[in-house]
Amino acid sequence: MSKEEYMEVPSSVLKRRWPVAELMLLAVAIFWGTSYGLTKEMLVFISVLGFLFVRFTLTFLALLPMFIRDYRRGLANDWQAAIPTGIILLAIFICETYGVFHTSAANAAFLISLCIIITPFAEWLVFKQRPSERLWVMAGLSVVGVALLTVPALEEIQFNRGDAFILCAALLRAAMVVMTKRVLKGKQLSALAITSIQSGVVMVGICLLLLATGFEWSQLLVSNSSFWMISLYLVAFCTIFAFYAQNYGVKHSTPSKVSLLMGSEPVFGALFAVAWLGEALTLWQWAGGALIVAATCYVAFERTE
Repeated sequence: MSKEEYMEVPSSVLKRRWPVAELMLLAVAIFWGTSYGLTKEMLVFISVLGFLFVRFTLTFLALLPMFIRDYRRGLANDWQAAIPTGIILLAIFICETYGVFHTSAANAAFLISLCIIITPFAEWLVFKQRPSERLWVMAGLSVVGVALLTVPALEEIQFNRGDAFILCAALLRAAMVVMTKRVLKGKQLSALAITSIQSGVVMVGICLLLLATGFEWSQLLVSNSSFWMISLYLVAFCTIFAFYAQNYGVKHSTPSKVSLLMGSEPVFGALFAVAWLGEALTLWQWAGGALIVAATCYVAFERTE
């Protein structure tokens, strides 16, 4: 695959004044930054697989009418191509949710951010296209920033099974953006159609796992109102919008850039903890957050050559 084929970006995107895809990915990082604490609250009421089934069933049902509309317009003719990315997404969410359940939010934030530095290697391996030196530098700065931000709050050095799940999720996140770029190249698929198919694959996969494990379906009848309010928030902003933005970003940018921008979520998670939970940050943590913001803003507004 030549450099010209790989960097196939519409001229309208190259000329745009505002980096729409990049700003959308930063918004995803903001929403995902709030999701770790909220997910822990959800798991008080329901099992991990039950929570994922609720989340992705609501997501799929919300997106189904829009998928049907896009299919009729010819924007989802190659829908089968998105199925492998849905399987990867299923694995990501299982690993992330079990990981968050078994480790601290700080551990999870630090380990998941490693996808920032893993993705350029995966991109290089798959596309034989070396990411720019500037992107490597910004990815490194972002990881250092995450370390400064999260290390003061990390648990004692004990690599538990929750950490192992999160590390697997980081590897899978890198695989997700790279494979989405590769599998969907040249296909007739809108970003919304891709998101619909991915959520449907996750829903079906979780349903099969629940059936195989003898899940008590009555657990889904949670009567707590905050559970359903948080569910709607996670569905609307952390799932539908987030994966639409990711798929849109992958179509209009490179996997490494997408991963770096979305990997800035720890800084927004820390700000959420300060504003919402009243937590305090040390000077080093503020410095780490500043590094992450600087790296992501540079990448977001960097001119495409």
